[in-house]
Amino acid sequence: MMAVVCVDAGTTMIKVVGYDGSGAELTVVRQPTEVRRPRSGWVEQDMDAVWRAVVRGVRQVVEVTGADVEYVALTAQGDGSWLVDAAGRPTGPAILWNDGRAAPLVERWTESGVLRQAFRVNGSLAFAGVPNAILTWLREHDPDRVERSAATLTCGGWIFSCLTGVVAADGSDASVPFMDIRDRSYSPELLRLYGMDWARRLLPELLPDDRRAAGLAPGAADELGLAAGTPVVMAPYDVAATAIGVGSVEVGQSCVILGTTLCTETVVDAADLDGEPSGLTVAMGLPGRYLRAFPTLAGGQVIDWACRLLGFGDDPGGLSELAAAAPAGANGLVFLPYLSPAGERAPFLDPRARGAFHGLTVDHDRADLARAVLEGLSLVVRDCLAAAGTTPTELRVSGGGSASPQWLGLMADVTGVPVVRTADAEPGARGAFITGLLATGRAATAGEAVAAHVRVGDGYEPDPGRAAFYGRLYRTFLEVREAAAATWPILAAAREPNRTDGGDA
Repeated sequence: MMAVVCVDAGTTMIKVVGYDGSGAELTVVRQPTEVRRPRSGWVEQDMDAVWRAVVRGVRQVVEVTGADVEYVALTAQGDGSWLVDAAGRPTGPAILWNDGRAAPLVERWTESGVLRQAFRVNGSLAFAGVPNAILTWLREHDPDRVERSAATLTCGGWIFSCLTGVVAADGSDASVPFMDIRDRSYSPELLRLYGMDWARRLLPELLPDDRRAAGLAPGAADELGLAAGTPVVMAPYDVAATAIGVGSVEVGQSCVILGTTLCTETVVDAADLDGEPSGLTVAMGLPGRYLRAFPTLAGGQVIDWACRLLGFGDDPGGLSELAAAAPAGANGLVFLPYLSPAGERAPFLDPRARGAFHGLTVDHDRADLARAVLEGLSLVVRDCLAAAGTTPTELRVSGGGSASPQWLGLMADVTGVPVVRTADAEPGARGAFITGLLATGRAATAGEAVAAHVRVGDGYEPDPGRAAFYGRLYRTFLEVREAAAATWPILAAAREPNRTDGGDA
């Protein structure tokens, strides 16, 4: 009996899935990982702790399957900066994609037009949690760490190096911020634009789509309980792997990840560098395919916050049931779900963005608050679809939020698009599995592999009456956000620690 082991290293959870030779799930192991917030706006992880969680998960899957492993495939959270030295060892904690310490740099690049110019080469709006911002911040505040570092990796690149000894980056991981998206190579123009010629030495080798596998190194093989030389496949990072895993591989198909990030994405066949700069353009890891991706900074965290606020602890199902008790429109309550301390990155970029309930009165109750939260997040999905310039025939959904039938029905009404839930427990791992089939020659095309291995579950159709209501509410949502945005610079100034007007710091 043969098996395949696939790792999906998320921000808060490492998921390891064992598949049999036919692609059926044999077992799923989940290992939590700690996210540290040592200061306001800082988000970090211990790189060795993440690797140890991967080792524990893989060993458990190997023990349960009791089979020879054909290959290991890996996907992981993207962006951030996981710096290593010349020996491949961490030079400090990983700085994650949702870290906000470099927000002032992003504001300066926005005001000077640098980000708009970069979009014309890269197809993405860089933000505080990507390497150009993080490395520039480190060079200003911790230059010794930059000097000691030999490469900036992502989470997937770090785990791949631990598994194989190869220091490299997948094209999806490298798409933002230094890649010329048209020829999929690092752009000297972008490095000059950011004033970062000094950082070229830190950029790892780019693995082409047809050379994304390496052999398992002997030391890692001993740790995992696998044979040295077992093929290890670096799949695209999680937002792209999940799109593949839910079957969105053809041009025009769209999906939504209801996870730590709320990521709405559409498959395209060319990068549009001429439109209004917004979101990300990601090399998908498939020939002639890109993702127009709009990963928000606040997604599942908003649900967690609302659960705590309304007394549900870690029970999002209870929150959804409570929301269903309120009428559409939450009795006039509008929620802006921009709760990340780093602001927002999609479909607009503003590190000063903040969330709020608007229209709140003493007549509103807990159900109205719960309903407004789910409506606000669903309206963000609609906003991202509008930014992508697409009206899909369906939305395939995955992530922890997809367990809520109430939210999925609401999302269908808000977007006016049928919503279909994936049947896989871990679609990111399924996408890594499919990438592994392609990388090892076990499948000829992504379409062929998707047809054989991707299954869908429940579907939710939009109600025409409610869809019309939410079309009007969407316009109200945009108007409220525009009005609120005028207060964000004022609030940002009030948060400054070195105020000189005599106010409290």
